[in-house]
Amino acid sequence: MIASGPRPVAPFSHAVEADGWVFVTGQMPTDPDAPDAPLPEGIEAQTRRVMENLKLVLGGIGLGLENVTFARIYLTQFERDYGLLNQTYLQYFETGKLPGRTTIGVTALAVGALVEIDLVARRP
Repeated sequence: MIASGPRPVAPFSHAVEADGWVFVTGQMPTDPDAPDAPLPEGIEAQTRRVMENLKLVLGGIGLGLENVTFARIYLTQFERDYGLLNQTYLQYFETGKLPGRTTIGVTALAVGALVEIDLVARRP
């Protein structure tokens, strides 16, 4: 668990490491400083909050987004939000150095979120 990380919405660790591989639990668009505050409005704001939460978790174990090898993204409004999600997501990675990725449309996410993202990273 990362002390500065978001409050979990279920029983899990923020990240688990095995043989240099790091599996970061899916993060929600909650504010670590105000976990009971309303979620940000819209897919762009929620994607930014999720990515910032992922950076907090990675930073808590001495890694960054440059160490990410794979991302899984879950969207409740796939057709509506896919384009804006991609535009926002791209801002967090160096051009030409994107991790592998799967994006899945789902019927619902915890806390009424529009987006959740989990990661696989590799320790150098």
